[in-house]
Amino acid sequence: MIGIADPASAGFDPERLARICVWMNAFVNEKKLAGSSILVARGGNIVLEHATGLRDRDRKEPFQRDTVARIYSMTKPITTTALMILSERGFFHLDAPISEFLPEFSECRALVPGAVTIDQTEPCPTPSLHQLATHTSGLSYSFNPGVLPASMVVEDLHFGPNQGLLGDHVNHLASLPLAFHPGTRWEYSVGIDVLGRVIEVVSGRSLNDFLREEILDPLGMLETGFSVTSGATCRFSALYTPLAGNAFDLNSAEIGDESLRLIDRPEASPFLRASLHSGGGGLVGTIDDYLKFVEMLRRGGALGDQRLLARNTVRFMTANHLPCEIASMGPKSFAEQPMEGMGFGLGGAVVLNPGRARCVGSIGDFSWGGMASTFFWMDPHEDLSVVFFTQLSPSSSYPIRPQLKALVHAALN
Repeated sequence: MIGIADPASAGFDPERLARICVWMNAFVNEKKLAGSSILVARGGNIVLEHATGLRDRDRKEPFQRDTVARIYSMTKPITTTALMILSERGFFHLDAPISEFLPEFSECRALVPGAVTIDQTEPCPTPSLHQLATHTSGLSYSFNPGVLPASMVVEDLHFGPNQGLLGDHVNHLASLPLAFHPGTRWEYSVGIDVLGRVIEVVSGRSLNDFLREEILDPLGMLETGFSVTSGATCRFSALYTPLAGNAFDLNSAEIGDESLRLIDRPEASPFLRASLHSGGGGLVGTIDDYLKFVEMLRRGGALGDQRLLARNTVRFMTANHLPCEIASMGPKSFAEQPMEGMGFGLGGAVVLNPGRARCVGSIGDFSWGGMASTFFWMDPHEDLSVVFFTQLSPSSSYPIRPQLKALVHAALN
């Protein structure tokens, strides 16, 4: 389904393409990353694969192409694909309020403008499925600044792999107010985790079973799941951070003395046996598995003889669903990637203006990353699919994503 091509025949300058390997090696040599891997494909054929460094520094185990990694928020486009599979089957329209499926959200309230405590609220509409998928619902993340995120920290609402059951966590979340009225702002959130629960209710299957049966198995993503598969535990990577404090704080400047502080040992990780299936950030898997998913999107919903979505559905998912760019609706604190020049589709960002995004790319390319600094993008204009894996949190530690995009585009003839 995915072949191999000579870089020159695929329109790349081989010497310029090789700069990517030098760049990756430098991050390891400078102890910024423990290890990493990359796959670059054009027209459905891999033109570059490279892995460097270690997946476990204590055990001196190499970071390889078959290393299993936490993809965190790169789970989101997979979950929104599941949402659209159900939409194509007529189970709902995206404007449906989530209370149709989750009655605990029937009487929503939002914080009043300028609120300083969690009880300063007013009635508001219930968010729609579409608003959950596009981060305009009024939900938030515990690592964001603000009154609602602070309450999520107190309530331990992180949607972690060892935090019980998804339904219980979503029900707990519904007891808190929204940060703002749905549709009025963009704020990165657990909205797609809530969509995972909607998928369970509508389909009558666990999110794990639905993703496995409808997406992962059909695409041959056999080593991707909410828990590390039994045959892959020996290839599971450690997770590191350069921060002295919370490694999942996107806004922290608390740099530690150690550039690679170990924070999740592979032999003791909660991802070995996950209880909570987070549609917003719970999957682990290999880089080859994820390339299959990206290629499915690039090819318009199908890979080989497996069609997951109609071509027009994929075009719809990867279009900008906001009135304009994220920056016009979003908080300034979100720093995982530029908000200027970027729109947002269903589960991922869309380039509207590369100049305003200050990053080489094509108008219309679709991308997202994960908290452990993983990243993918799909560029229909250049027929490109690129996946980068590493394991360093937070993803805002280094400008890996714009540098990588610049290197790939510089290698195109």
